[in-house]
Amino acid sequence: MTGKRMTKRMTTAAAALMSAAVLVGCAQVQQTAETISEGAAEEVQEAVTEAVADTIADSAEETEEAEEQLEEADDTVIRVGSLKGPTTMGIVNLMKSAEEGEESDSYQFTMETAADVLLAEMVSDELDIALIPANVASILYQKTEGGIAVADINTLGVLYCVTGDEEISSVADLSGQTVITTGQGATPEYAIRYLLSEYGVDDCELEFKAEATEVAAALAADPGQIAVLPQPFATVAQVQNEVLQEAFSLTEEWDALENGSRMITGVTVVRRSFLEEHADAVERFVKAHADSAAKAAEDPEGTAQLIAEYGIIEKATIAQKALPKCGITCITGEEMKEALSGYLATLYEQDAKSVGGQLPDEDFYAINLE
Repeated sequence: MTGKRMTKRMTTAAAALMSAAVLVGCAQVQQTAETISEGAAEEVQEAVTEAVADTIADSAEETEEAEEQLEEADDTVIRVGSLKGPTTMGIVNLMKSAEEGEESDSYQFTMETAADVLLAEMVSDELDIALIPANVASILYQKTEGGIAVADINTLGVLYCVTGDEEISSVADLSGQTVITTGQGATPEYAIRYLLSEYGVDDCELEFKAEATEVAAALAADPGQIAVLPQPFATVAQVQNEVLQEAFSLTEEWDALENGSRMITGVTVVRRSFLEEHADAVERFVKAHADSAAKAAEDPEGTAQLIAEYGIIEKATIAQKALPKCGITCITGEEMKEALSGYLATLYEQDAKSVGGQLPDEDFYAINLE
C-alpha cells in the first residue's frame, strides 16, 4: 500500500473514531441527565445532540478536504528535468522516495547532459520544473517573456581548476595559459571570464568542449593541460589519473574578491503557468527538494549508492568522495533572491548577454515557496 493511500485510510478512520468517541460521551452525559430534573435533562440532551451533530459535520468536512487534497496530489504528475551532475545528485533521494511511492505527488524525472535540451523542453511545455545553470534561468526568463520563475538555488560553486602542472595555484597563474573547459554560454564560461577580468588576466585562452567527459579525456591524454571542471567530474578525473590535482577552487577565488556576491551554479525554475495552477504541488516539491539535499549531506554513503544506481556517477566510492564538494543546497525565499540577484548583477556588469540582455524583474523570484 502506498503512503498516499495509507494516509487517506488513516484520515477516514480517524474521523470515524472521533465520531464514535463523541457518541460515547453523549451516552455518558445522558446517563448523568437522568439524575437531574427531567426538563433540565432534556435541555442537556438537546445541547449535546446538537454539539455531536456539529462535531460530526466538521469532522466529515475536514476528512473530505483531506481526501480532495490527496486526490489532487494523485492526479498531479510533476515533470522534472535536471543535468547529469550536482543538480541531479541533489534530488536523487527524492527520485528514490518517489519511485517507492513515498511522496504524495507523482513525478517523472529526466536527466540530460546539456542545458540546451532542458531549455527546449521547458519552452515546449514538456517539463514543469527544471534544474539549470543560474544565468541560463535569466536567459530563459527573457526568452519566454517571464514564463518561468525561480523556486530555489540548488547548487553553489562547483567549479575547480584541475591540472598536473604544479605551478598553477590561482587565477593569476593562468596568465599566458590555455584552459580547456565546458559550459560555453553558461555559468562556467562567465564565471571564468569574470575571475580572469577581476584578477587582471587578459591573455588566457579558453578552449571549450561540449561535455565534461571530453575535458576529462583531454586531461587523461595530457595531464599537463589546465582544465576547469565542475564536480563531480573534477574528482572523477583525479581518481582516474593520480598526477592530476585540484589547483584551486573558483568559488574560493570568487569569495576572495569580497564583492558582496556569491558564486551560484544552479537554480530550480518552474513554468509560471504550472506554478499558478499547482502552487501547492510546487511547494511540496521545494520541501521535498530541501529534504533530499539535506539527506545528501547527512547520509553521503547512502546518497552515493543512489547516485551510482541512477547512473549519475558510475562508482559509489567516487560519488561519496565528490559529494562534499558539489555545493548541493536548497536556498529559498528572500535569501535566494538576495544571493541570486547579486550574482546575476555581477554577470550583467561583465556581459549583458550572459543574463539575456537585461536583469529579470521581481516576479522572476518566487520567494513564497518556503
